[in-house]
Amino acid sequence: MPKHKIYTMSFSSVYPHYVTKAERKGRTKAEVDEIIRWLTGYSQEELKAQLEKQTNFENFFAEAPQMNPSRNLIKGVVCGVRVEDIEEPTMREIRYMDKLIDELAKGKALEKILRKS
Repeated sequence: MPKHKIYTMSFSSVYPHYVTKAERKGRTKAEVDEIIRWLTGYSQEELKAQLEKQTNFENFFAEAPQMNPSRNLIKGVVCGVRVEDIEEPTMREIRYMDKLIDELAKGKALEKILRKS
């Protein structure tokens, strides 16, 4: 079975859409970055480097320093699919990020998005 086309898309081509989605709802680029760093373990400098080298989604997650163990607490529907039911690991990581950005855009407190309480 061929890989989904999002795997080969550069993360840097989608990142501005995450930021725009958040900013349209009064949230900030800094909050988007914090969510991405929480999920992946990248530092701000490492995230910037990934964006600059236009890493594809598959490698973005494969090269992540430390995927957050609390990410399995992310539940809900993205693109009509329950994230907790996605079996393919890379697609699940992509949908986790989508879900977190959706929660940010919907006004959820950052503390709750990052599963701190």
